[in-house]
Amino acid sequence: MTETDPAAQTLPPLRAAIIPVTPLQQNCTLLWCTKTGKGAFVDPGGDLEQLKAAAKQHDVTIEKILVTHGHIDHCGQAGILAGELGVPIEGPHEDDRFWISRLVEDGQKYGIQGKPFEPDRWLHDGDTVTVGQLTLDVIHCPGHTPGHVVFYHAPSRLAIVGDVLFQGSIGRTDFPLGNHQDLINAIRTKLWPLGDDVAFVPGHGPMSNFGHERATNAYVSDYALGVHS
Repeated sequence: MTETDPAAQTLPPLRAAIIPVTPLQQNCTLLWCTKTGKGAFVDPGGDLEQLKAAAKQHDVTIEKILVTHGHIDHCGQAGILAGELGVPIEGPHEDDRFWISRLVEDGQKYGIQGKPFEPDRWLHDGDTVTVGQLTLDVIHCPGHTPGHVVFYHAPSRLAIVGDVLFQGSIGRTDFPLGNHQDLINAIRTKLWPLGDDVAFVPGHGPMSNFGHERATNAYVSDYALGVHS
């Protein structure tokens, strides 16, 4: 579980580091504003001591926790960390309340100490969240889960997409309340229009960009879906 810098374009005032956590190697993102030194953890599913050490290493003061969706590897310990740090939780969309209520049960399956929580703020499509002086757009992208959201920082051309999209793949939709067509629609109508040059941090695995996935992804490329320009 080593920390990696997500991309060369994460230059001031935004910086970010990816910290894989939990046995499922979920990409928690430490995101911070270089002007203020204030930051947020996106999807702190577990390994909290490692996360706190990363924040200390980068001299970041955590002011909030952001959550893309309610699965155990992404937010199982978000409530615990919020309590330890005395910070609020923002996200996901309220349609993921079902998953958050299952965190103890699901944690037992995956060896993660899960704790249900009530976010201080449920998020909706078109909302914004702030981290220091940074403003990120909230994009509701259901399909993997009904309440999944994506965080997008337009000036940096960087999106944190959770389990919506991966390099070469997309999120599973065979879980309860998953919907394959909703996921495809969200990617094509909400993410692709942001631009081919947008880099993204996925919930698992390496980074990519929307242009590469639109050209090559076996599930959502233009070719795979029969879209011709």
